[in-house]
Amino acid sequence: MSTSAQLRAALASVLAEDGTLADPAWRDAAEAVPRELFVGSYFVQVPGSVPTRYRPVRRGEDGWLDGIYADETLITQLDGRTRADDVGGDRAVVGSATSSSTLPSLVLSMWQQLEVDGDQRVLEVGTGTGYSTALGAHRLGGDRLTSIEYDPVVGRAAASALAAAGYAPRLVIGDGLRGDPGASMGAYDRLIATCSVRYVPMAWLHQVKPGGKILATLSGWSYASGLALLTVTGPGTATGRFLPGYTSFMIARPHDRPPRPTLALLPGKERPSLIDPAVIGTWTGGWVAQLATPAAERMGAGPEQILWDVSTGSQARTAPGPDGGWTVVQRGPVRLWDRVETAIRLWQATGEPHQEGFGITVSAAGQRVWIGGEDGPGWDLPV
Repeated sequence: MSTSAQLRAALASVLAEDGTLADPAWRDAAEAVPRELFVGSYFVQVPGSVPTRYRPVRRGEDGWLDGIYADETLITQLDGRTRADDVGGDRAVVGSATSSSTLPSLVLSMWQQLEVDGDQRVLEVGTGTGYSTALGAHRLGGDRLTSIEYDPVVGRAAASALAAAGYAPRLVIGDGLRGDPGASMGAYDRLIATCSVRYVPMAWLHQVKPGGKILATLSGWSYASGLALLTVTGPGTATGRFLPGYTSFMIARPHDRPPRPTLALLPGKERPSLIDPAVIGTWTGGWVAQLATPAAERMGAGPEQILWDVSTGSQARTAPGPDGGWTVVQRGPVRLWDRVETAIRLWQATGEPHQEGFGITVSAAGQRVWIGGEDGPGWDLPV
């Protein structure tokens, strides 16, 4: 049976070989930080379960440590309260993941994409299990890292794990979207978020100094995501680009969709769809559709897509048409599919770029995501 140190070294070696760990300082952090101190028991998804069910894997069980050092995201909490140790026996439970330990390759890749060095001060939004925080503290030293966690139970567990691992960053329990409550303007050189947001919080833009960088995942109520690296250009202003790859995080709880009733599909006006609805089930197509309809939630798959804007009651649903095309039924004050069609066709006209073809401009006046350049097609974020 492999030891923790052996598994850490093996994981670091794999990530170095595939190009994830290009910086020796971050490889040293990956080899040094014992992930098992931060994860403990966790949940694994039961394959094919509908609704999604999770099975607990408890500390010390056969396969537990190997799972810790698999390059996978490990779910540590369901529904804001249920942890794996709370579930009796081996039974699987239904729930929504609300806290996790992100796969190590993504955490380490993001720390490197932040372009941080050992002399800079960093604010991390989303302590989570504390594993990412420990990696940052190992690289920077605890006196240069502050981490904020929204959930006090999760935050206390992370604090204990960090102390056990020998790291002492400054930890705060609070709403990380408001930034560091004890920080002055321009207090940080870098900010990294391990949750996603619907827009860039203004507090971040004031607490990171001009020339500093913010690395955050933009998402929304349809749960499409894009990872952006922004440079702060002045107090409350920034510009940046979205990065290659496929990055997603749980949305920050203050930005998550509001409670909603059970969906009831209602009659509306029907017409042919001008686009293949399946395109919004792709990574970037879904991202474009979300930009066009930020208050809508997306459901469905393939040619049968559903968009629902709870705030206005607007709905759109698509289906295969009798002649080989597609139809759409819309109702409500917002014609959701009209907006999606316009956005998708604009994106297709630019060559359907992946998200590295997109950028973002942020100011007190608004936040806009665009394709190509600032004068290209774009959409306002729901600030």
